[in-house]
Amino acid sequence: MSVFAIHPFATPSDAQALRGEVRAFLAEHLPDSAPARRTNCWAVLDPDFSRKLGEAGFIGMLWPRRYGGHERDPLERYIVLEELLAAGAPVGSHWIADRQTGPLLLRYGTEAQRRKYLPGMARGELFACIGLSEPGAGSDLANIRTSAMRVDGGWRLNGQKVWTTNAHDAAVMLTLVRTEAGSERREGLSQFLVDLDLPGVEVRPIIDLAGHHEFNEVFFDDAEVPDGALVGVEGEGWTQATAELALERSGPERYLSSHVLLASLIDAAQPEPDAVLAGVIGRLTAELWTLRQMSMSVAAKLASGQDPMVEAAVVKDLGNNYEQALPIAIQAALGCEAQLADGSALADMLAMLLQSSPSFSLRGGTREIMRGIIARGLGLR
Repeated sequence: MSVFAIHPFATPSDAQALRGEVRAFLAEHLPDSAPARRTNCWAVLDPDFSRKLGEAGFIGMLWPRRYGGHERDPLERYIVLEELLAAGAPVGSHWIADRQTGPLLLRYGTEAQRRKYLPGMARGELFACIGLSEPGAGSDLANIRTSAMRVDGGWRLNGQKVWTTNAHDAAVMLTLVRTEAGSERREGLSQFLVDLDLPGVEVRPIIDLAGHHEFNEVFFDDAEVPDGALVGVEGEGWTQATAELALERSGPERYLSSHVLLASLIDAAQPEPDAVLAGVIGRLTAELWTLRQMSMSVAAKLASGQDPMVEAAVVKDLGNNYEQALPIAIQAALGCEAQLADGSALADMLAMLLQSSPSFSLRGGTREIMRGIIARGLGLR
């Protein structure tokens, strides 16, 4: 049985014109950032750049116009994302809202929730984060203990989330909590939209070894949210959250977040690199192209309304492997030429990715979780 069914990517007729439009936008608005900030760019925050993207119509591209969207083709959005990531654009501020929170609200949210949050997200002004992992329940997401108890007019939340990407920059968290006391595993879970400026909500930074602030802890101490904060159906949070994760695991960020390093290497290598360097560039480029075809297939399957959970897990696992191996392979190929402190753009990018790429296999689900999903898809467990 094949675990990866190829779904044709019907390239939009205006694809080249759209690429030209995005490149013209980037030529005018792409910040003159330090090289290291252009690596892993979908985690780099720049609210002003996100607002400009929103003004240009590149956020909420698929959403209905009545919510500030643009009703574009899903594959057009994929093309826009490719161009932004390949250029190293700082898209981190709006990324989660555009990729996950907005689509989930369109599928499960109430009309009031859509009206409240989606227009600001589409403008690139309202940012979101996802509250899933907890201490003792990182990869084992079904073991979460953060609770929501009914009170007059709403719910009272208590507990802690950890590794919450960009919570310090977000206005709202879509969080998974246990609404049925005494329930275990996947039962009794629900999703809530929690405005992060509410009393009883505290965001604390987690600074990584490279000195970057991407992750956070979020604490709920008798934080009260109204009844209207419940997303979808009470008790159906697990199903809703796992449906959302297919959107997270298969996009072009799974193979392009380190692309600027490879592009910089090719520029530095000149037209006639030595045999070792040429071999590394060729292998990395071939792997990149293969991952692109797989990711585009998943995007096409999503666009057709199908569930590509297993294929998305394959893309994420292989993409993580690729992006973790890329800086190591480049450093080895450069050998004594790899002077990480020489101040060049290539050296700065390489140093940044050597430090940060080990974490890539954690975000969106660990390698072990992805391979468990793939094994179930193959009927092996």
